[in-house]
Amino acid sequence: MDSMDDSEVVMIPHDRIGVLIGRHGETKQGIEKFTETEITIDSREGEVDIAAKGDPLKYWKAVKIVRAIARGFSPEHALRLLSDEIIFELLEIQEYTGKNQSAMKSKRGRVIGEHGAARERIEEETGANISVYGKTVGIIGTQEEVEKAGKAVQGLLGGASHDSVFLRMKRRFGEERFEL
Repeated sequence: MDSMDDSEVVMIPHDRIGVLIGRHGETKQGIEKFTETEITIDSREGEVDIAAKGDPLKYWKAVKIVRAIARGFSPEHALRLLSDEIIFELLEIQEYTGKNQSAMKSKRGRVIGEHGAARERIEEETGANISVYGKTVGIIGTQEEVEKAGKAVQGLLGGASHDSVFLRMKRRFGEERFEL
């Protein structure tokens, strides 16, 4: 390891290690290639060491991509972070529930919705990608997409009804959605 500013260790849940590695190592190798980094994975400990080999900006993108995969995003969605226009935000469900496990499970369920319908609707309405994993809700998209999706997710976590969140989302963002 060279110095602290060009290498970082990210903890990753064991069930996400295979996703980060990918089939025959393709995901890991792709991230390394696109970001000019070297990624070393300790599968037993769940530690991912990301070392810069080139551009510092690409290195930080690699860190964000690994963190996004660790929080439940598919590699395809996480790789959106290669674009300078795309950001990653993480909301902590515990901020709305405390450490109460059943309340956390309930709030996760509200964001996901029946058969994933609420999460899908927020994604369709905002253009952002959403992952509900463990104690977090991750959002990937442009600044505007993340803000819109974040408001909807925060509304659901805060106890607002699905109907009111979707109605507010449609009112607030409806015209913009059809400008294309």
